Amino acid sequence: MGATSLNELARRENQACFHCGQSVPVAARFPVTYSGATQPTCCRGCQAVASAIIDQGFGDYYRHRSALPANPEAALPEFLAQISLYDTPEIQRSFVRVEAGNVREAALLLEGIRCAACVWLNEQHLASLPGVLSVDINYTTRRARVRWDDSQIHLSDILRAVAAIGYTAHPFDAARQEDVQRRERRIALRRLAIAGLSMMQVMMYAIPAYLDDGSMSADIQSLMRWASLLLTLPVVLYSSAPFFLGAWRDVSAKRVGMDVPVALGILVAFSASCYATVAMHGEVYFDSIAMFVFLLLTGRYLEMGARERAALAVDRLAKLIPAIAVRFVNFTLNRNTEEVAVAQLTSGDHVLIRPGAAVPADGVVVEGQSEADEALLTGESRAIDKRAGDALVGGSINVSGPLVMRVTQIGQDTVLAGMLRLLDRAQSEKPHLALLADRAAQIFVAVILAIAVVAAVVWYVIDPSKAVFIAVSVLVVTCPCALSLATPAALTAATGALTRIGLLVTRGHALETLARVTDVIFDKTGTLTLGRTILRQTQTLGDASAAHCLQLANALEQGSEHSLAQALRQAGPNEFVAQEVRNTPGSGIEGVIDGVRLRIGNLAFVAELAGTLPDALRPHDAAHTLIGLGNAQGWLARFEIGDSLRPEAAQLVSALQARGMRVHLLSGDSDGAVNAVARQLGIEQVQAQAKPEDKVRYVKALQAQGAVVAMVGDGVNDAPVLAQAQVSIAMGGGASVAHAAADVVMLSGSLLRIGEALDKAAATRRIVRQNLLWALLYNLIAIPPALLGFVTPWMAGIGMSLSSLIVVVNALRLANHEKPMPITPVAPPAFAAESV
Repeated sequence: MGATSLNELARRENQACFHCGQSVPVAARFPVTYSGATQPTCCRGCQAVASAIIDQGFGDYYRHRSALPANPEAALPEFLAQISLYDTPEIQRSFVRVEAGNVREAALLLEGIRCAACVWLNEQHLASLPGVLSVDINYTTRRARVRWDDSQIHLSDILRAVAAIGYTAHPFDAARQEDVQRRERRIALRRLAIAGLSMMQVMMYAIPAYLDDGSMSADIQSLMRWASLLLTLPVVLYSSAPFFLGAWRDVSAKRVGMDVPVALGILVAFSASCYATVAMHGEVYFDSIAMFVFLLLTGRYLEMGARERAALAVDRLAKLIPAIAVRFVNFTLNRNTEEVAVAQLTSGDHVLIRPGAAVPADGVVVEGQSEADEALLTGESRAIDKRAGDALVGGSINVSGPLVMRVTQIGQDTVLAGMLRLLDRAQSEKPHLALLADRAAQIFVAVILAIAVVAAVVWYVIDPSKAVFIAVSVLVVTCPCALSLATPAALTAATGALTRIGLLVTRGHALETLARVTDVIFDKTGTLTLGRTILRQTQTLGDASAAHCLQLANALEQGSEHSLAQALRQAGPNEFVAQEVRNTPGSGIEGVIDGVRLRIGNLAFVAELAGTLPDALRPHDAAHTLIGLGNAQGWLARFEIGDSLRPEAAQLVSALQARGMRVHLLSGDSDGAVNAVARQLGIEQVQAQAKPEDKVRYVKALQAQGAVVAMVGDGVNDAPVLAQAQVSIAMGGGASVAHAAADVVMLSGSLLRIGEALDKAAATRRIVRQNLLWALLYNLIAIPPALLGFVTPWMAGIGMSLSSLIVVVNALRLANHEKPMPITPVAPPAFAAESV
């Protein structure tokens, strides 16, 4: 990198956002034009708001404000006056999804979220607003999904409601999220450093007091206490501020949160120490306060890093869409291009995607030929060929050649946005175990406060000098945070790991239920098979070669849209032209080629022209469809057309059966086709010709016997049974209605991912149970010594920090993904394709 590039990076790194005053991330490119000059903004949201303010004639807002704010909190009062601009459709286009009627859904980024209690407070506060339909906040990513009725409440009202309880909400943007995380880490590190320096200085004064043999004068003791008080003040006023702010929010909301006992412990210990310093009587705990705050902040800082690592897979998805696109000014007239923000693209625009560039939106290739890398979207490392007419997914990478794409979906309507919505929903929804843990944590905090009060009263009677530090130790040593973190941390890590291999978990209960599955039901077509009819065998019955017969078949089938006709057309070239073509629905096609009348279709239809079918026919697979070809002189060929079994299907079925699970095949196809597949895979529980209502009844019957059913399907007719099963998996290439009904969407093409999902679900359940058990045992073991006076406040701080950190680090084990099972193709001889 040259000096110019380095200077440019340095200059951009020091830039402040023209709208909100935050630093502009180095990778961000969101310019606005004001008074003829280009100004930088930090994200799409600020870019859109600033553009709207200027375009609507409010540009004087920027000219007359006194100065750029030094931090986003200072920007808030000024910005609230302009916040109604977020209600304009032009600004909402990039981050708001429009649903039926007046329903809207927005992706927001929340600042100030520090614990599970913050999530609870925001969810409860927003859910109480008239017109808000649902609120889901992902604790790990700080991303919120809010649905509301725009006829009752506007987005600006929701943003103001968030600000009213001390938090800040922005339209979600990956660059802004990264900047917020970096700023939060910087502030947390600053608080930690101040607490650490103060702790070391205070300990310098505390150690002589501990070692005093009675020779230290009262004046020296007083001097050391006053010095310790002054050195502890920054810890209490600055480093401990998040605990006091969190406790105040909890108390204002009339609830007891995680920060209440911590803040109360610091406040009680500091107040008692100040009194002892002024009165020159009693014990002081300045060293314990500084050390406790330092250790607690250390634990939270490490937890922050672990939490960000757990959410890494989801964050990578959010960052796939580029900020800038190369758009054709007028594609039909010329090839002039311009660089525009992706948020400014509209459906129908034509964009140029250079090799190595990310696809800016969903669309269709108009010109060019290349390959697309969709690894982060599907988990498949192999690049996919793309040419004119093929679909491109926003966020994928153009590998080799330039492509011209027509935009079809933008913003919240893209495939990637849908994936993020489903992931957020899955990580925000809490399974039954997590809800129980949250309720237990709420009760636990209230009980601990009561115990601390009783302990203080009892010890005041026994030994007043110990009453304060014992009460503080009891408040601090207990750790309800570990109870609340046990499940969300594990779910975030597990869903992130599954996303990386192409399994999109869309419901919070999915992993919990997958771990209890006893029966797995598969649909056939598109699930156990590839869902594509292809020519399996060609048997010639006359003098013509197989290639010549395929050419004749191709010519006769040119006008047909039937899947069997498509299989024949794809199997060989077309070098003839058929005339006098006549289609007999349900039977076949008749036509004339080079003066010879031919028929192609079912065997009875062809036999009417070609005569009796010859006896010398090879045995055929019952799962295949037979197509005949003949003329007045006799039979020319017999074609076998059928679907292909997925190469890993037999391996998966064997693996599931080895786990002790019962495998079922439930399909609407014919008896012959379904039973043939069942025999090949070793599936004993089979039902063919099943209508959607038959499938639902089949699952209900299993559930009535106590079975926990996982349903795997892909079609429109599978949606009812997917909804009926306790947990459901939809194939990624299936119908969108199947995706909507499913708890897991399999974007990867390998069925073996289902086995990996079951392994990960079992591991997740095991980790959650370990975390909950640890949180329970820790508190049961820690409280008695604290009540007896054996645990000092600084020791309690170590215990509380370690307890939360152990839970998060243990959950991080789920983020590691082992190498996938090797795919061993299993295709029995009768099902193997034969060269044509």
